[in-house]
Amino acid sequence: MPEKPWPTGLSERAEPLVQRVLAPNPSPYTYTGTQTYIVGAEGDVAVIDPGPAEPAHIEAIMAAIDDAKVTAIMCTHTHRDHSPAAAPLAKLTGAPIIGCAPLVLDVGGPRSDEAFDTTYAPDRVLEDGEHMKGTGWTLTAIHTPGHTSNHLCYALKESGALFTGDHVMGWSTSVVVPPDGNMGEYMASLDRLYARAGDGRDTVYYAAHGAPITNPRQLVRGMIGHRRQREKQILSLLGIEARAIKDLVPVMYKGLDPRLSGAAGMSVKAHLLDLEHRSMVSRSGDIWQMK
Repeated sequence: MPEKPWPTGLSERAEPLVQRVLAPNPSPYTYTGTQTYIVGAEGDVAVIDPGPAEPAHIEAIMAAIDDAKVTAIMCTHTHRDHSPAAAPLAKLTGAPIIGCAPLVLDVGGPRSDEAFDTTYAPDRVLEDGEHMKGTGWTLTAIHTPGHTSNHLCYALKESGALFTGDHVMGWSTSVVVPPDGNMGEYMASLDRLYARAGDGRDTVYYAAHGAPITNPRQLVRGMIGHRRQREKQILSLLGIEARAIKDLVPVMYKGLDPRLSGAAGMSVKAHLLDLEHRSMVSRSGDIWQMK
């Protein structure tokens, strides 16, 4: 964690078309808090990831908007640190909620991220490649499932910025929690972003948590490599003997805080389910083995 004071509640200009406002919800899975982005500079704006429905945060967003017209309130996905402020912000501004599809899922077991927002009700769901336009700005929806099945990133055409939500973050790898989180889809989405960064479409990432990412292709390449190493580690261990997830975690995550073992187990499970889908492993009850 960076040293305090954090810029909670303050509007910061990230670039000419982008402001960010940090929400007061720091935690082990939100870092210093959720960053809400306001896109636009002349008359009308879009709000990306309005965050938690904290009155102080909503007030800070309204102050940053000032007298601009809000064209759209756009969420990357529907975890409770991203979308609950959409409804009260829409009521205050009259703006439609446009973006990711609604998704509510009760995931049993330990979490290392927020639960789903049951209040999210979009006026319009954006398909992959659809645009939202305002004065001097164009946002394109990029479907990036994996962290959640409804996850969208938003590309700002005019500057090469990509708003990555929780798919790629500047402080941690993204959490993939089955059954909605899908490791195969997550890896495919990373490959897609790697290609976009490679051809120059995306030059900086603004994540919902953590600092701006100015070397996106390098970071995404590292994230892909990290996940592939975890996969190889699982296959190597199962090549020695069949094991349950609870037996894999302490070997794979040496020195892990015991409070995080359940969350680590969910990540291992996501990898195993992907390997099972690819016919590389199989299971008998709780025991996984090479196929």
